[in-house]
Amino acid sequence: MFDRFSLPDVMTVSRRTMLMTLIIGVVGLVVLLLVSQPWAALGLCVGLGLGMLNFRAIQRSVVKVGERVEANKRRPLAINTLGRMAIITVVALGLLFVEPPLGFGLLGGLALFQMILLLNVTRSMLKMGSGSAIAGAVFSSGAPFDDGPAEDRGVLE
Repeated sequence: MFDRFSLPDVMTVSRRTMLMTLIIGVVGLVVLLLVSQPWAALGLCVGLGLGMLNFRAIQRSVVKVGERVEANKRRPLAINTLGRMAIITVVALGLLFVEPPLGFGLLGGLALFQMILLLNVTRSMLKMGSGSAIAGAVFSSGAPFDDGPAEDRGVLE
């Protein structure tokens, strides 16, 4: 299924995700300021920004680890990801205790960024025809629709 998801598509997904994040961030900022929630507005923007920074760090980390010649490439990626997620979690929880609307806005911004990213990846995969690739992979074995040779089914040709 993922063999159809090529590198240029990753760049398209990245660009589209960043643009949508900026647009939604501005709209969210304006809406939250209009309903008198300046801390939540700030938190939303910080959360979206942290999501974007984390996504860029993941991309750089994957490229850097991919260039290494060592066999185990999963461990450095896992350690980098765990470190970034720990820092983001500590910041989010800290802000949640210091100023709850700010912390909730940050958590909302992080979640919103992940939804935008997932939406764009799904859109790109469906646009590439991966849905038909999944169906082809499932039915290529012939099991659901192929009853075997006509003689075995009692059909005369």
